Amino acid sequence: MLIHPWDAAADDTEWQQWLAAHDFGQLAVNGLDGEPPFVQPTHFLYDPAPGPHGEVLLHLARPNPMWPALAAAPQVTLSVVDDHTFIPGPWHAAPGAPPEHGTPTSFYAAVQLTGTAHVLDDPRAKADLLERQLAHFQPDAGTAPVAPGQEPFGRMLAGIRGVRIEVTRVRAKFKYGGNKPEEVQRRVTGLLADRAAPGDAAARAHQLRRRSAG
Repeated sequence: MLIHPWDAAADDTEWQQWLAAHDFGQLAVNGLDGEPPFVQPTHFLYDPAPGPHGEVLLHLARPNPMWPALAAAPQVTLSVVDDHTFIPGPWHAAPGAPPEHGTPTSFYAAVQLTGTAHVLDDPRAKADLLERQLAHFQPDAGTAPVAPGQEPFGRMLAGIRGVRIEVTRVRAKFKYGGNKPEEVQRRVTGLLADRAAPGDAAARAHQLRRRSAG
């Protein structure tokens, strides 16, 4: 992922706060023997506390075809992209230039977490992982506890495998036109509010936030 200086996260706080509200991504695992990589959409839990870059917890079905590839090459990347929208060329025209000379572009936020994946097969470890995920995704409870050998979920633990990713590198990008003149940025801010298409409100909020921080 190319990250220009004006699109880079200001600090760890910016991407960590964004990631706390975006917990669905795509896990990329190198394929075997020159095959294409496996890309698995998944919910996940990111915990910033352990180690210098935190850890990711997720679980997948035991029949998932990626397990042999993961065993062969446990270095993985979890990619999360959201708050995206399309910016028409005329919106980005330089001050004084004809609108048709403007360059279309995309606005988006993206975080890529790269690290070493550890597969969890111990029933107690998987139950603990699921309980942590439930506490994140379903804080109001409403689901029975997960415990090995106990109903209703104990017998289902054999059907999944847990994954803990020890994050060793983070790349974060907030592409919201930060390199454009102030006049162009203000124009885009207003046009996003007027268009109000899906994704426009979130993109506009990022644009305003980063302009005020800069």
